[in-house]
Amino acid sequence: MNYRTMGKLGIQASAFGLGCMRFNGAASGDSVIDEQKAISLIRRAIDGGVTYIDTAYVYLNKTSEIVLGKALRDGYREKVTIATKMPAEAVKDRASMEALLAEELKKLQTDHIDFYLMHGINKEKWEYFKSIGAPQFFDDMKREGKIRYKCFSFHGPYDQFEYILNDWDWDMVQIQYNFMDINNQAGTKGLELAGSKGIPVVIMEGLLGGRLANAPDNVQALYDAFPVKRTPVEWAFRWLCNHPEVSVVLSGCNEAEQIDENLRIFGTVEAAIMSDEELKLMDDVRAAYISRTKIGCTGCRYCMPCPNGVNIPGIFSAWNNVSLYGIDPKSDWQYRMILEKGNGADNCVGCGACEAACPQHLGIIDGLVSAWKDLNG
Repeated sequence: MNYRTMGKLGIQASAFGLGCMRFNGAASGDSVIDEQKAISLIRRAIDGGVTYIDTAYVYLNKTSEIVLGKALRDGYREKVTIATKMPAEAVKDRASMEALLAEELKKLQTDHIDFYLMHGINKEKWEYFKSIGAPQFFDDMKREGKIRYKCFSFHGPYDQFEYILNDWDWDMVQIQYNFMDINNQAGTKGLELAGSKGIPVVIMEGLLGGRLANAPDNVQALYDAFPVKRTPVEWAFRWLCNHPEVSVVLSGCNEAEQIDENLRIFGTVEAAIMSDEELKLMDDVRAAYISRTKIGCTGCRYCMPCPNGVNIPGIFSAWNNVSLYGIDPKSDWQYRMILEKGNGADNCVGCGACEAACPQHLGIIDGLVSAWKDLNG
């Protein structure tokens, strides 16, 4: 296992961090998690050298922390650092924050949480956390030893990331990042900004929810033509670990073979390990993915709200995702939510209001017709 120094904290962490959001359910269907299998996987990772374990209050219907607590019995707790999270939706004042932290400590069967994160915040949620006194609460809990480091995970545009990062003395940040997201969310600029401040960065969605694990034909052809043979997963993780600002890359695993493969990969990667030729390959891979884009919608939302309730940017995002990554539309949770809420393209009446408002002058009406056909067979 490759170990990396976590920025200004000066502590060592395994480059591979085990994420606890994607464990399989019990075979009987009676439980959100197959507990024994999950415990076995967690301990297998720790035995292999993993020292960073990530979970959250809401993961797997609020059962992930419970199973992790059980896995860390028998001396395993002393071998790792735990990261878990406080969701804004679950707290409204000092008393509710105290109650939530107490509940999480009990579930995890520990007297302290190493990395405590404000969960999935953007500027709006950060302002909310400030309004209920969360920064003072985190400082107090750090002094009392109930948490070691005050952190946040982020989903939002770069300008909001920059604002939040500069607005408080954070110990660590967790961002979505991969070779396709260099200009999305915090992106490369956000990674480098945190690095310049000595703030360690933990990476989530390194495989973009598994979408980068299985390359479509035009991308796989590039990998196959390269003289060094690696799987798409290894190329993605190798690219991430090439960045010196990256402290930990999270990966969720459902099988022992996945644990073992990650242990192998993260035992061979370190900062600045990629050659110029390898970096060029990843640029070409990114371009090959982008070439599969169906429609150049940037999600600016000038077309919204649609008078007939069509979620235009959401549908186009799902259409592009299915084309780029070769995934089943049913596996795109955002698209499932669009359908469940009745915001599908079948509501379009061709009024043209969206096209009149689109700054890119896209053929939205025809695009919705094509997207609907592709996404629904």
